[in-house]
Amino acid sequence: MASAAEQMAANLSWGALGKATDLRQRIFFTIGLLIVYRLGTYIPVPGIDGTALREFMQSAGQGLGGMLNMFTGGAISRMGIFALGIMPYISASIIVQLVATMYGPWQNLRKEGEQGRKKLSQYTRYGTVALAIFQAYGIAVSIQAGDLAHDPGFFFIASCVITLVGGTMFLMWLGEQITARGIGNGISLIIFVGIVAEIPAALAQFFAQGRSGVLSAPVIIGILVMVIAVITFVVFMERALRKIHIQYPRRQVGMKVYDGGSSHLPIKVNPAGVIPAIFASSILLLPATIGTFSGNNTNPVLSWISAYLGNGQPLHMLVLAILIAFFSYFYTSNVSFKVDEVAENLKNQNGFIPGIRPGKKTEDYLNYVVDRILVLGSAYLVAVCLLPEVLIANVGVPFYFGGTSVLIVVSVTMDTINQVQSHMLAHQYEGLIEKSQLRGKRRSGAAKAPARR
Repeated sequence: MASAAEQMAANLSWGALGKATDLRQRIFFTIGLLIVYRLGTYIPVPGIDGTALREFMQSAGQGLGGMLNMFTGGAISRMGIFALGIMPYISASIIVQLVATMYGPWQNLRKEGEQGRKKLSQYTRYGTVALAIFQAYGIAVSIQAGDLAHDPGFFFIASCVITLVGGTMFLMWLGEQITARGIGNGISLIIFVGIVAEIPAALAQFFAQGRSGVLSAPVIIGILVMVIAVITFVVFMERALRKIHIQYPRRQVGMKVYDGGSSHLPIKVNPAGVIPAIFASSILLLPATIGTFSGNNTNPVLSWISAYLGNGQPLHMLVLAILIAFFSYFYTSNVSFKVDEVAENLKNQNGFIPGIRPGKKTEDYLNYVVDRILVLGSAYLVAVCLLPEVLIANVGVPFYFGGTSVLIVVSVTMDTINQVQSHMLAHQYEGLIEKSQLRGKRRSGAAKAPARR
């Protein structure tokens, strides 16, 4: 039987959005900052030869350049001030979280609560600056080597590095502001908006290939059916849960004995969400960024990267699959579902899993369950991210129909809608509490009325 909260959530009306003033302000605030981000993708880095850049990106659009363009919302094809995107911040977050699981002093910071998290966040910002400088310098040198700059030299490289690093730090600040004062996860929404904003152009390109005869009608229909099937599969898997029964013992309050209750501990089949795909893609984007702009004649290592790490290449697929599986386990165990903390909380609340002793036994059992679930969850992520990419590499359709982009769009949409519903549910509860308080005042006033006569 559904709980009162579940029944109220099911009866939520989107018409109540107009009454939720705080939620409406959060939505407008989020939309405003995302508009600022989209405007920034059209502001070019100074000193870039726009005509040469457009010709180059047209030739690289179906290679690594297409992947880079997708994750930067089209900024890299225009070499805008946000050309690095938010990926340096994500890469720095990966490094900090990895080090925090192995380095003693940082492990202690994770246990210090809010102060420790603030310190680690500060380290993440420092790492973002370092990675952004490194990537921006690589892009600046590569652009200069590719004859895409008007006036190559030290001043061009310095201005390019300063502009790109400043753009990334501004994006990081935008993401934090959206998370704190807006709705949804700011970093995920920035990537989401970048992908969605380029989908109309990708659709136009896709159907233009059909009109020109490059793609046949059965192939176009098959790709569209594949996208719909992937979206349906992602929605199903993101909502799939493994429920573990939790029992609470009887408790005595004064002279009364209350029966023990029961509940469920829900564990998602994919507890990490879209994060593993973003992490894996961000790591692969670092060599791709340099390799794409440097071409194949400047360095044998970069030539090898461009040849073997291209989208659809066996090595690229293998590395991406390994990284997705690794980050699925890593992010789940260290961030989204910490088994030791869950077991400790159950013990403190006098809850237990039937047949399992509280404490270490519960932790071991939860580890066993989560590890088995993640086999299916990581396999699902790898399949969704890789299978469409194989077809894209062989058929030549835009990257925006790929598994990674579909996974990001669907997952971020579901997460944002859930947060909106949570805010609306909280607003509805506040309204009920205010009504009950008003009724209580009226009743108390009616009871006192005869005494005043």
